[in-house]
Parts: sequence; C-alpha cells; structure tokens
Amino acid sequence: MKKIGFIIVCLSGALLLYATQDFPRWGDPNSPASTHVSPRYILKTLEETDVPNAVTSILADYRGYDTMFETTVIFAAGMSCLILLRVFRRKEEDRYYRHISTGITLHVKGEKTIPDRSKEFERIDTMWTPYDLIIKTVARFLVPFIQLFALYVLAHGHESPGGGFQGGVIFGASLIIIAIAFDLRTAIRRFKEKIDGLFSALGVFIYAGIGAFCLLLGGNFLDYKELAIIFPFDRIEARAYGILGVEIGVFIAVMAVMVCIYVNIASEGRHDEGL
Repeated sequence: MKKIGFIIVCLSGALLLYATQDFPRWGDPNSPASTHVSPRYILKTLEETDVPNAVTSILADYRGYDTMFETTVIFAAGMSCLILLRVFRRKEEDRYYRHISTGITLHVKGEKTIPDRSKEFERIDTMWTPYDLIIKTVARFLVPFIQLFALYVLAHGHESPGGGFQGGVIFGASLIIIAIAFDLRTAIRRFKEKIDGLFSALGVFIYAGIGAFCLLLGGNFLDYKELAIIFPFDRIEARAYGILGVEIGVFIAVMAVMVCIYVNIASEGRHDEGL
C-alpha cells in the first residue's frame, strides 16, 4: 500500500507541475488578472463595499466562497487532528504531585491515591520544572493585552491589515502562552475541550449562516447587501457589516482550531501533560 500511495502522490504531483505551464508568467501585465480583475477590485472596493482595505473586501466579499471553504478546511484539519490523536480511554499510569507548602515531590502509582484538586498537593508533569514567578507573572500581564490586540486586529481589518485569520491566530496564541507558562491542565481548565469543539464548529456555522440568511432574504448566498432589508443601513453598508460578521466567524474558528491542534499534539491526545 505504501508503494501504491507513493506512486499516486508522484503521478499527481507530476500532473500538477505539468499544468503550471498554462499559468501566466509571474507579474505579466497582460494576464487576465492584471487586465480586468485587479483593476476592478481596486477601483470599486470602497464604492461597492464601504471597506477601505481591499484585501478584506476581496477575501470576504468578492471571493467569499473561497474564504468560506478555507475556513472549512481549517475546521476539518482540527477535527482530523482530534480524531487521529485523541485518546479517550484512560490508562493507569504513574502520577507526580508536589506538596505546595514544602515543595516535596511525590511519585504515586495509580490514579486514586491523591486527588488532583487536593488543597495540599498539586499535580505536576513528569518533566516538572520549578515554579517560575517571573514567567507566570509576565504571562498574567501579557495575555489580556494580547487578547485585546487580537480583537483590535479583527475589528480594524476593514481599515488596515488584519481580519479574522490574523486575529484568531493571535488570540489562540494567547491561550497557548497560558499552557506554556503554567501547564497544559491550567489552560484546559480555562478553555475546556467541549467549549473548544463548540467554538470550532460555531465559527464555520456563523460564516455559512450569514450566507444562508442572505439566501432567505431573496438574494444570493453571501450576498450581504440583502441584509439591508432588516437592518437600518443602506445596501453598501450592509456589505461592510456582512464582511465583519463572517470575519468574526473566521476569528472564532481559527482560534479554536489552533488551540485544539496544539493541545492534542502537545499531549499526544491525552490532554494530560504538555510540552
């Protein structure tokens, strides 16, 4: 099977490389994209969408289908990582605890000798490092500002570089910082697996739901100007607010999937000990 898979991959790659001969030359001013597509977007973006940032309007409006399926691919990648790596059946293993007041480390065989949430003991990883006041204190101060900046990047994507993908990555990174500065269990307690999975699907649902809602209002799928029928703004502003709505969906999906992939890879699917 490995040989057959290798042959299929090689043939597919060769076919794709052969097809690149039909691509226009890099930077060709006479290519179709340069002669009518790009000028159309650049000249009409502000007039038609009320969004100064042409990148945002192209990704979320003119190429809304493409971006929706990109978000779906991200969701599928996260769920694939979960299905392949997640270990749902717990096995009995040795655990390590640290006495909070004295710092003595105990090696306990089995799972029921000392509870994880005991007031006198705290569960520690096998490769435990001493409590670092500086790292954890800096993380406590940095994480809120990182998350605030992520929301700024999301909201300001209409005016400047930014948007749902960038904001979602920054917000997801803030949650990963908690896992690195403290431990994986601390991060999971603050952003539980069920909430993570719910948010992963919710982001895609918001994006597709806005498109379906436009369809119900009598327009085309992802035709945001139809939102003006029920909201108090004109059809051009409706496209801008529709873009913001789908960007929020992208933000939620990217953030949740990023955390899902990190947690499962770092803990080998056990959601127990991290890197």
